[in-house]
Amino acid sequence: MAEVTEIRWHGRGGQGVVTAGKMLAEVALHSGQYFQAFPDYGPERAGAPIRAFTRLSAGPIHKHCQIEKPDIVMVLDPTLLDAVDVTEGLKDDGILVVNTDRSPKTVRDKVGFRTGKVFTVDATRIALETLGREITNTPMLGAFVKATGILTVEELTAQTRKQFGDKFGKAVVERNVEAITRAADEAQEG
Repeated sequence: MAEVTEIRWHGRGGQGVVTAGKMLAEVALHSGQYFQAFPDYGPERAGAPIRAFTRLSAGPIHKHCQIEKPDIVMVLDPTLLDAVDVTEGLKDDGILVVNTDRSPKTVRDKVGFRTGKVFTVDATRIALETLGREITNTPMLGAFVKATGILTVEELTAQTRKQFGDKFGKAVVERNVEAITRAADEAQEG
Protein backbone atom coordinates (compact mmCIF):
# COMPACT_ATOMS: atom_id res chain seq x y z
CA MET A 1 0.00 0.00 0.00
CA ALA A 2 1.16 3.55 -0.70
CA GLU A 3 2.27 5.67 2.25
CA VAL A 4 -1.23 7.15 2.42
CA THR A 5 -4.02 5.92 0.14
CA GLU A 6 -6.63 8.60 -0.46
CA ILE A 7 -10.19 7.71 -1.50
CA ARG A 8 -12.93 10.10 -2.57
CA TRP A 9 -16.53 8.88 -2.56
CA HIS A 10 -19.29 10.38 -4.73
CA GLY A 11 -22.96 9.71 -4.22
CA ARG A 12 -26.24 11.29 -3.31
CA GLY A 13 -27.63 12.02 0.13
CA GLY A 14 -29.26 8.92 1.58
CA GLN A 15 -27.26 6.38 -0.42
CA GLY A 16 -24.85 5.48 2.37
CA VAL A 17 -21.76 7.25 0.99
CA VAL A 18 -20.61 8.47 4.41
CA THR A 19 -21.35 5.08 5.96
CA ALA A 20 -19.28 3.32 3.26
CA GLY A 21 -16.28 5.56 3.94
CA LYS A 22 -16.54 5.00 7.68
CA MET A 23 -17.03 1.26 7.28
CA LEU A 24 -13.91 1.02 5.13
CA ALA A 25 -12.03 2.93 7.83
CA GLU A 26 -13.29 0.51 10.51
CA VAL A 27 -12.10 -2.48 8.48
CA ALA A 28 -8.71 -0.80 8.04
CA LEU A 29 -8.48 -0.16 11.79
CA HIS A 30 -9.14 -3.82 12.54
CA SER A 31 -6.48 -4.87 10.02
CA GLY A 32 -3.87 -2.72 11.81
CA GLN A 33 -3.98 0.39 9.61
CA TYR A 34 -4.44 4.04 10.43
CA PHE A 35 -7.35 5.92 8.90
CA GLN A 36 -9.36 9.09 8.51
CA ALA A 37 -12.97 9.17 7.30
CA PHE A 38 -15.08 12.29 6.97
CA PRO A 39 -17.91 13.71 4.86
CA ASP A 40 -18.12 16.90 2.83
CA TYR A 41 -21.65 18.15 2.97
CA GLY A 42 -23.77 20.85 4.47
CA PRO A 43 -27.54 21.04 4.73
CA GLU A 44 -28.09 19.04 1.54
CA ARG A 45 -31.35 17.21 1.18
CA ALA A 46 -31.71 13.55 0.36
CA GLY A 47 -30.71 13.03 -3.26
CA ALA A 48 -28.27 15.95 -3.44
CA PRO A 49 -24.70 15.15 -4.60
CA ILE A 50 -22.32 14.62 -1.69
CA ARG A 51 -18.73 13.56 -1.22
CA ALA A 52 -16.94 11.69 1.53
CA PHE A 53 -13.26 11.02 2.04
CA THR A 54 -11.21 8.16 3.47
CA ARG A 55 -7.48 7.94 4.05
CA LEU A 56 -5.72 4.66 4.84
CA SER A 57 -2.12 4.22 5.90
CA ALA A 58 0.27 1.81 7.56
CA GLY A 59 1.46 4.72 9.73
CA PRO A 60 0.02 7.84 11.33
CA ILE A 61 -1.70 10.29 8.99
CA HIS A 62 -0.77 13.93 9.43
CA LYS A 63 -2.97 15.51 6.75
CA HIS A 64 -6.23 17.06 7.87
CA CYS A 65 -7.88 18.40 4.74
CA GLN A 66 -10.17 17.34 1.93
CA ILE A 67 -8.76 14.97 -0.67
CA GLU A 68 -7.99 16.81 -3.88
CA LYS A 69 -5.75 14.26 -5.62
CA PRO A 70 -7.29 10.89 -4.81
CA ASP A 71 -5.71 7.54 -5.56
CA ILE A 72 -9.18 5.98 -5.81
CA VAL A 73 -12.59 7.41 -6.68
CA MET A 74 -15.76 5.51 -5.80
CA VAL A 75 -19.00 6.54 -7.55
CA LEU A 76 -22.14 5.11 -5.96
CA ASP A 77 -24.62 6.87 -8.26
CA PRO A 78 -24.02 6.63 -12.02
CA THR A 79 -26.15 9.74 -12.71
CA LEU A 80 -23.33 11.76 -11.17
CA LEU A 81 -21.21 11.00 -14.26
CA ASP A 82 -23.42 13.58 -16.04
CA ALA A 83 -23.49 16.06 -13.13
CA VAL A 84 -20.05 16.08 -11.47
CA ASP A 85 -16.46 15.73 -12.71
CA VAL A 86 -15.80 12.60 -10.67
CA THR A 87 -12.28 12.24 -12.09
CA GLU A 88 -11.19 15.74 -11.05
CA GLY A 89 -7.75 15.40 -9.49
CA LEU A 90 -7.70 11.59 -9.85
CA LYS A 91 -4.08 10.55 -10.17
CA ASP A 92 -2.97 9.30 -13.60
CA ASP A 93 -2.39 5.83 -12.17
CA GLY A 94 -5.55 6.02 -10.06
CA ILE A 95 -8.53 3.72 -9.86
CA LEU A 96 -12.11 4.67 -10.73
CA VAL A 97 -14.89 2.36 -9.52
CA VAL A 98 -18.42 3.11 -10.74
CA ASN A 99 -21.80 1.61 -9.92
CA THR A 100 -23.25 1.05 -13.38
CA ASP A 101 -24.43 -1.65 -15.73
CA ARG A 102 -22.18 -0.14 -18.41
CA SER A 103 -18.81 -1.56 -19.38
CA PRO A 104 -15.57 -0.11 -18.00
CA LYS A 105 -14.68 1.02 -21.55
CA THR A 106 -17.96 2.93 -21.87
CA VAL A 107 -17.33 4.67 -18.53
CA ARG A 108 -13.71 5.40 -19.44
CA ASP A 109 -14.84 7.00 -22.72
CA LYS A 110 -17.63 8.96 -21.02
CA VAL A 111 -15.45 10.53 -18.33
CA GLY A 112 -12.28 10.78 -20.44
CA PHE A 113 -10.08 8.92 -17.94
CA ARG A 114 -7.44 7.51 -20.30
CA THR A 115 -4.91 6.25 -17.77
CA GLY A 116 -5.22 4.23 -14.59
CA LYS A 117 -7.83 1.55 -14.03
CA VAL A 118 -11.60 1.65 -14.40
CA PHE A 119 -13.89 -0.88 -12.72
CA THR A 120 -17.64 -1.14 -13.03
CA VAL A 121 -20.15 -3.17 -11.07
CA ASP A 122 -23.94 -3.16 -11.17
CA ALA A 123 -24.20 -2.47 -7.44
CA THR A 124 -27.78 -1.27 -7.85
CA ARG A 125 -28.89 -4.64 -9.23
CA ILE A 126 -26.92 -6.50 -6.57
CA ALA A 127 -28.42 -4.35 -3.80
CA LEU A 128 -31.95 -4.84 -5.07
CA GLU A 129 -31.47 -8.60 -5.40
CA THR A 130 -29.77 -9.12 -2.03
CA LEU A 131 -31.06 -6.30 0.17
CA GLY A 132 -34.36 -5.49 -1.50
CA ARG A 133 -33.40 -1.79 -1.48
CA GLU A 134 -31.23 0.44 -3.60
CA ILE A 135 -28.57 0.97 -0.92
CA THR A 136 -25.34 0.39 -2.84
CA ASN A 137 -22.68 1.08 -0.23
CA THR A 138 -21.91 -2.52 0.77
CA PRO A 139 -21.74 -3.83 -2.80
CA MET A 140 -19.44 -0.92 -3.67
CA LEU A 141 -17.17 -1.92 -0.81
CA GLY A 142 -16.96 -5.38 -2.39
CA ALA A 143 -15.98 -3.77 -5.70
CA PHE A 144 -13.41 -1.62 -3.84
CA VAL A 145 -11.76 -4.77 -2.50
CA LYS A 146 -11.51 -6.30 -5.97
CA ALA A 147 -10.26 -3.08 -7.58
CA THR A 148 -7.60 -2.27 -5.01
CA GLY A 149 -6.52 -5.42 -3.20
CA ILE A 150 -5.95 -3.23 -0.13
CA LEU A 151 -8.20 -5.41 2.00
CA THR A 152 -9.68 -8.85 1.56
CA VAL A 153 -13.31 -9.86 1.18
CA GLU A 154 -12.86 -11.91 4.35
CA GLU A 155 -11.71 -8.87 6.35
CA LEU A 156 -14.59 -6.80 5.01
CA THR A 157 -17.29 -9.41 5.63
CA ALA A 158 -15.96 -10.22 9.12
CA GLN A 159 -16.09 -6.54 10.06
CA THR A 160 -19.58 -6.22 8.57
CA ARG A 161 -20.78 -9.06 10.77
CA LYS A 162 -19.06 -7.58 13.83
CA GLN A 163 -20.09 -3.96 13.31
CA PHE A 164 -23.70 -4.48 12.27
CA GLY A 165 -24.68 -7.82 13.81
CA ASP A 166 -26.31 -6.39 16.93
CA LYS A 167 -27.74 -3.35 15.17
CA PHE A 168 -29.49 -5.01 12.21
CA GLY A 169 -29.79 -8.69 13.03
CA LYS A 170 -28.22 -11.72 11.43
CA ALA A 171 -30.48 -11.95 8.35
CA VAL A 172 -29.83 -8.33 7.26
CA VAL A 173 -26.12 -8.64 7.93
CA GLU A 174 -25.86 -11.86 5.90
CA ARG A 175 -27.63 -10.18 2.97
CA ASN A 176 -25.02 -7.40 3.14
CA VAL A 177 -22.24 -9.99 3.24
CA GLU A 178 -23.75 -11.60 0.13
CA ALA A 179 -23.87 -8.19 -1.58
CA ILE A 180 -20.19 -7.57 -0.78
CA THR A 181 -19.15 -11.01 -2.02
CA ARG A 182 -21.17 -10.80 -5.22
CA ALA A 183 -19.85 -7.34 -6.07
CA ALA A 184 -16.27 -8.49 -5.52
CA ASP A 185 -16.93 -11.38 -7.90
CA GLU A 186 -18.85 -9.37 -10.50
CA ALA A 187 -16.78 -6.17 -10.74
CA GLN A 188 -15.20 -5.80 -14.17
CA GLU A 189 -11.97 -4.06 -15.12
CA GLY A 190 -11.42 -2.38 -18.41
